[in-house]
Amino acid sequence: MTGETARGLLRDTGTTVAAAVATALGTLALVPVFTDGDWLPPVLAAVVAVAAGGLLLRVGGAALAGDRTAPGWWTALAAVAVPFGQLVVLACVLTALFAPEQAWGGWLPTSGSLADLGTVMAEGTVELAEQSTPALPLTGLVTLTTLLAGLIAVVVDLVAVGARQPALAGLGLLVLFCVPVSTVTGSIGALPVAAPAAGLALLLFADQHRRLGRRSPEGPRPLLGAGTLTALRTGAGAVVLGLVVGAVVPTLTEGTFPGGFGRGGGGGSTGTALDPAAALQGQLTLDEPVDLLRVDASVPDPGYLRVVALDVYDAVEGWTMGNLDGETAVADQTELASLPGRRGGRPVDALVTALGHEDRFLPLFYAPQTVDVAEPEQWRFDPGTGTVFGRDVSTAGQTWTVAAVEPRPAPEELAAAGPLPPELPVVQRYTALPALDPSVDQLVATLTAGARTPYERVQAVYGHFTDPANDYEYSLSTAPGTDGDDLADFLRLRQGYCEQYAGAMAALVRAAGVPARVVLGYTPGTAQPDGSRLVTSDDAHAWVEVYFDDLGWVPYDPTPIDADRAVQLPWAPRPQDLEVDPRTDPIPAPLPAPMPQAPQQQPAPQDVPLPQTAPQQAGSWAPVLRGAGVVLAVLALAGAPAGLRVLQRRRRLATSSPAALWDELAATALDLGRTADPARTPRQVAEQLTEAAEPGGGAHRQHRRQVPASGVAEAVTRLARAEEAASYARPGSVPAVGPQLRADLATARRGLLAAAPRRARLRALLWPPSLLAGLRDAPPRPRWGRRTALRGW
Repeated sequence: MTGETARGLLRDTGTTVAAAVATALGTLALVPVFTDGDWLPPVLAAVVAVAAGGLLLRVGGAALAGDRTAPGWWTALAAVAVPFGQLVVLACVLTALFAPEQAWGGWLPTSGSLADLGTVMAEGTVELAEQSTPALPLTGLVTLTTLLAGLIAVVVDLVAVGARQPALAGLGLLVLFCVPVSTVTGSIGALPVAAPAAGLALLLFADQHRRLGRRSPEGPRPLLGAGTLTALRTGAGAVVLGLVVGAVVPTLTEGTFPGGFGRGGGGGSTGTALDPAAALQGQLTLDEPVDLLRVDASVPDPGYLRVVALDVYDAVEGWTMGNLDGETAVADQTELASLPGRRGGRPVDALVTALGHEDRFLPLFYAPQTVDVAEPEQWRFDPGTGTVFGRDVSTAGQTWTVAAVEPRPAPEELAAAGPLPPELPVVQRYTALPALDPSVDQLVATLTAGARTPYERVQAVYGHFTDPANDYEYSLSTAPGTDGDDLADFLRLRQGYCEQYAGAMAALVRAAGVPARVVLGYTPGTAQPDGSRLVTSDDAHAWVEVYFDDLGWVPYDPTPIDADRAVQLPWAPRPQDLEVDPRTDPIPAPLPAPMPQAPQQQPAPQDVPLPQTAPQQAGSWAPVLRGAGVVLAVLALAGAPAGLRVLQRRRRLATSSPAALWDELAATALDLGRTADPARTPRQVAEQLTEAAEPGGGAHRQHRRQVPASGVAEAVTRLARAEEAASYARPGSVPAVGPQLRADLATARRGLLAAAPRRARLRALLWPPSLLAGLRDAPPRPRWGRRTALRGW
C-alpha cells in the first residue's frame, strides 16, 4: 500500500467517524418524539454498525488493490460495493435486534428471519398510525426508526466519504430534524435543534480539514486553518441558534403521526367514530335508542362495560385518549389484568353479543383476565388503561366472552390507602394537568381543606357534584359559557351531561393530587326476561376512575343519572330515585347544541352513526398534497446531480487554486463528452479544447451567441500555463488566483458549452459524468491534464 493510499485511508477514516458522530447527534432530534429513551440504543447500534462496515470495506478494498493502480472498473465497483455492504450490515443489525429467532447465529438473515422482520415492520406501520407524539417506543415503531436512522447513516457516509462532500452530507440531518417539527405539538426543546446543529458543525469541520489536508500532502496538515475556523464559527453559530430557537421553533398543530387515533387524532370508543367524545355525544343524542349489545353475565348486577380510558387533559380540547401499547395480543396472555396488591374482587364472567355495535374497541368489564374472541391475534391489550382494541377488525357481528374481576373495596380500605410517592409513573401520568383557571384551583383548595388522606380528598370532590344543595343539573346540552374555559364554565353554570361531570371531577381530583382518568363505555343495560341484559345507545356513559394505593383503579360516577341505570358503588353513594335523564321523559328531548369543547362532527341522521373520519386540517386536499409531495420528491431526486455539480463548481472556485480551476475546466469538458487521454500535456489539452470551442470545431452548430474563438483560446491557454506553473512550482510558492483567471474559466466554459450539441448540454446538466469520476478517484478530480506532463486530453 503506497503512502498516498495510506493517507487517503486515514482521511477516509476521520471523515467516516465524523459522519457517524454527526448522524448520532442528528438522531437526538427524535428525543421529543418518544416517551422515553428505549429507542436510542438500537438506533445508535445501527449507526455504529454502518460506520464500521464502511471502514472495513474500504480498508479491505485498499488491501486487495495493494500497490497496483486500480483500474477504473475496480474503483467504480468499490464505490458501489461500500454502500451495498453497509445495507447488508444494517439488515444484520435489524435481524439481530428485532427478528433473531430464525436467523443464522441470531444475526445473519435468512428467508424466515426476513419474513419475521417484515412482519415487525408491518406492525410498525400500524403503530405509526395508532400513536401520537410523544409515542410509546413499541417494537415495530422502534424498528422503523432504526431503519430510518441506518439508511440516513448510509447516505451521510456515502456523500461525506464516498463523494468527499462532508458539508453536503449535512442534508441528511435535516431529514431527522423534520420528524419532530412535523409531529410534535408545541415546542420541541433545545436538544433536538442543538444536537443536529452540532453534527452539522462537525461535518463542516471534517470538510475543511479534509480539503486542507489534501492541499498539503507533504508535511503536517494544519488542524486549524482559515477555512476550518470559518467552519467552526458557522457550526458554533448553528449550535447557538439551536439553543435559542429550539424551545420556540414552530411545529405542526396536529402533533400526531399520520392517521393516528391517539392524542390529537381522536380514537374510536363507542360506535365507529374516531373521536371518543364525538362518538359518545352521537349515541346520547339519537332520537330513538339503538340496540347495541346483549350481555349474559354470571351476576345479576354487573358493573360498567368499559371501552376506552381518556387520560390526557387539555384546557382547549378537553379529555382525549393517549397512546395505547399494542404489543400484547389477547391470544398471547393467559391473564391480561389483575387487581393490584393483596386485595380481591368479584369474579364476573360474561358472554357479549354485538347487535348494532361496530367498533374497533371491545366493551369489557373491568380487569379482564381472559378474552375469547374471533381472530384473537388481531385484538391487542393495553395494560395501562385496560383497553382491548382491534387491528383491521371490529366488533360488528362478533360474540366474545370475558372473565373479569370487578373491584369491590370497602370504604374502610379506601380510607386506609395512603398517598403515593410523586415519582411513581402512575402519579406522574394521571395527575398531569395544564394551568387551570384560578377559580378551579380555588374551588379545589376550598373542597379539600382539612382532608388528610387521598380518599377524603376524592370524597370531597365527589360530594360537590352529588350534593343536591349544589344545584347541578343533568342536561344533554350545556349552557353557553363566557369564561372561555369549558371546565370553569361548567363548574359555574352547573349544567351538562355525563362527559362534563366525569371530566370535571377527574380534573378536580388530579388537581387535588390523586391519579384520575375519564372512562367511556356503557352502563349495564336493562334486564331482559331471559336473564340477559340489553345495552342500547341510551346506556352510553362516562365516569371516573381514581387510583388508590394497593387497591388500583376504583370507579366513581358523579353524574346524576336515573337509579335504574346507575351502577351501585357502596364507597360512593348517590341520592336515590332521581329521574333526571331527559331521554326517559315521555316527550322526546330536543337535540342538544354542540358541546363547547373540541370541534366535532354532527352524528348522521340514522340509527347507528356512520364511520367518521378523524378531523384533519388538510381534509380533501390530503391526496393532492401527497401527490405533490411525491412529485417534489421525484424532482428533487432528479435534480440532485445538477445541484451537486453546482456545489462542486462553487467549491473549486472558492479554493483560489490554479489546479482547482483547471480541474473545473476538465470536468466541464468531461461532462460534455470529451474523453480523456493521459498522454497529453496541459498545453496539448488546451489546443484540443480550443479546437472544440472554435466555430466548426464542435459537433453541432449553435443558435446561441457564439463566444469569439480568440477569446476562448487565450483563456484556455492562460489556464493551462497557470496549471503548469502551479504543478512545477516549489511548495508554498504557488501564486494566488486573481479575477482574470476566474474570468478565463468562465469564458472557456461558455465556449465549450456553446459548441456542444443540445443533447450533450442536457446530459451535462442532468447527469454530469464528472460526478462519477469524483466518486471513483481520490482526490475527486478528473485524472487528466492535472499537474503532470504525462496527462492531457
